[in-house]
Amino acid sequence: STDTVHMPERTAFLGTPTSSPAESYYSTLFHELTHWTGPASRCDRQFGKRFGDQAYAAEELVAELGAAFLCADFGITATPRVDHSQYLAHWLTLMKADKKALFTAASQANRAVTWLQEPRG
Repeated sequence: STDTVHMPERTAFLGTPTSSPAESYYSTLFHELTHWTGPASRCDRQFGKRFGDQAYAAEELVAELGAAFLCADFGITATPRVDHSQYLAHWLTLMKADKKALFTAASQANRAVTWLQEPRG
């Protein structure tokens, strides 16, 4: 209802064998910010009609790609983590059902990143 992204304190993020605490924090923040661009007032991203019950997987793929793009832009290492495998099954199902899903998600993620990086007055 406040149209804000809420994150735990940065100190709450722990390092892993593939990510520092700061990398974990920023990759999560960028993921959530990409989700935040979905409403009509921003990027108007609606997958329901095209992907049906795969809408969740499609949005998560957009958010992960957006986070990866932003991590690359800001020089933050985005080494794959063990928890990414949890999403892979959903994404594979989505991509088998829609051969253009990856390209659509990458395009939508790029649009979200562009929106986030545009200066606003």
